[in-house]
Amino acid sequence: MKVLVTGGSGFIGSRLIEGLLASGHDVTIFDKNPSHFYPSLVCPGDVRDLGQLAAAVRGKDLIFHLAAEHRDDVSPVSLYDEVNVGGAENLIKALDATSCQRVIFTSSVAVYPLNAGTPNEDSPTCPFNPYGKSKLAAERVFKEWSGNRPGVSMTVIRPCVVFGERNRGNVFNLFKQISRGRFMMVGNGRNRKSMAYVGNLVAFLQSRMTAASGWHLFNYADKPDLSTDEIISITRTSFGRAGLASRIQIPYFAGLTAGIAFDLLARITGRKYPISSIRIRKFCADTTVTADRADQTGFKRPFTLSQGIKRMIQSEFLSGKSDDALFDTAGG
Repeated sequence: MKVLVTGGSGFIGSRLIEGLLASGHDVTIFDKNPSHFYPSLVCPGDVRDLGQLAAAVRGKDLIFHLAAEHRDDVSPVSLYDEVNVGGAENLIKALDATSCQRVIFTSSVAVYPLNAGTPNEDSPTCPFNPYGKSKLAAERVFKEWSGNRPGVSMTVIRPCVVFGERNRGNVFNLFKQISRGRFMMVGNGRNRKSMAYVGNLVAFLQSRMTAASGWHLFNYADKPDLSTDEIISITRTSFGRAGLASRIQIPYFAGLTAGIAFDLLARITGRKYPISSIRIRKFCADTTVTADRADQTGFKRPFTLSQGIKRMIQSEFLSGKSDDALFDTAGG
């Protein structure tokens, strides 16, 4: 199959391409950034440029649309709409000029509100940040398009927080703080988190390549969900630091106040800081989703969550082989 991966130079995209090539597919990367691992496969371009995107889409059998602005601190905020929504609009315009019938779009569980229980795909959406709002708007673009184009197989996958080797997002930063003995718990640690190991997510993405025509919507998470305390316990054990748990615990409202102060400081200085109010809110919130619909497809995860955490720690902290140039901050 001739496959185009937008955003294929990033964290999830690089792992996906590894799997696609191993399965014998003809792969092209469309990305404004070079690929550290597959430079010869890159067709440089920006999803905001319709001409560049249309040229890359031509002749492809399937599109994985991963390209997105995703960080918590994107500036200006308008970039979320320009890239995430505008990119979706450009992609469907490019597709309308081709015979391509298959699209797989990675959205996000950020389309749900914080502390929403454990929503399924039919639960009300109410994004809590500009990123989530832009992802929901992009979903609506694809849903309207697929409804007007009979025979199209349109799959939308909403991953929870994605972690794994070669990623330096929020999960990596948490592991780094624990490894250095600098971690301080904000809140009581009983809140539960849905997480996805990148090796499992890309396997699920590949499993949907031959989906039937129609609209398909999935949450994606590796189950069972862990509490923040459980995640920290597994991490400490993996580092050989079991029993050395930090006794420092900061009440939620104190942590949130600090986050707001850093937000203000960032506005004044123009700098980006690792602490922000949205990161404190996300860290202390219950952010869980059901993954029953994905499970009902018959998909079997290659790894457990514990195995994924241990594999990432072994690769990036204990092997001595980490290379800053090969890390990406994408969380999916």
